[in-house]
Amino acid sequence: MKRERVVYLSLFVLAAAMLACDSDPFLPGETSSSDSVGTMRVLFVGNSATYTNGLPAMVQDMGSAGSVPIETVDESEGGVDLDFHWHFGSARDALDNGRWNVVVLQGGAGETFEEYAVIWANAIRAVEARPALYMFCAAPPYLDDFDDLRVSYRTAAEEARAELYAAAEACMAAWSIDPDLPLSEPDGHPSVMGSYLAALTIYRGITGREPPSLTNLGISAEDDAVLQAAAAAVQPISH
Repeated sequence: MKRERVVYLSLFVLAAAMLACDSDPFLPGETSSSDSVGTMRVLFVGNSATYTNGLPAMVQDMGSAGSVPIETVDESEGGVDLDFHWHFGSARDALDNGRWNVVVLQGGAGETFEEYAVIWANAIRAVEARPALYMFCAAPPYLDDFDDLRVSYRTAAEEARAELYAAAEACMAAWSIDPDLPLSEPDGHPSVMGSYLAALTIYRGITGREPPSLTNLGISAEDDAVLQAAAAAVQPISH
């Protein structure tokens, strides 16, 4: 069984690489400041799909483990969407008072999310940062809504001219290799493994580099290889 999984994983990585050649991935050499010597500053604005398990801290730890220093600040609040962050809370003050390279936005889905993704993206560009949308991973009870989630985030990214870090698609890619991977908790929130997969996807989008593995999360080397392959299969997109 283990040998079959390794063979399937190798074929999956090859297929993903071939598909990536036909996509419109984000080209960091053209639009990213990640090659500069200074620390990249990344602001996260979302809800519990962002702050659960310390996802922003995982991205920062990947920066420490890799060659791109990253400093993250998390302005997420449970159960809210981007309209809340625009009208209430401290996220807008954080945006205006920090010098950010990238601002990662996450909310629900639908027309309100798409409308405020555009509003936020315009404000982010006004402070000379890159707007990005983090498409969170849908838990198994909500997989019937995956297509709606995917369409909403891709529509919002296009209308907002924002980068798209599609962790939800990375989750589906990981489950296509191993359907038993515990990427979510029974309550619908991401597990540590699910947040780690999202961090791999976001790090790749922010920096344009291969993400380093984090070895302090209790994830086996075999599962880590699957998650790395799944993240690699979902190229970040820039509009």
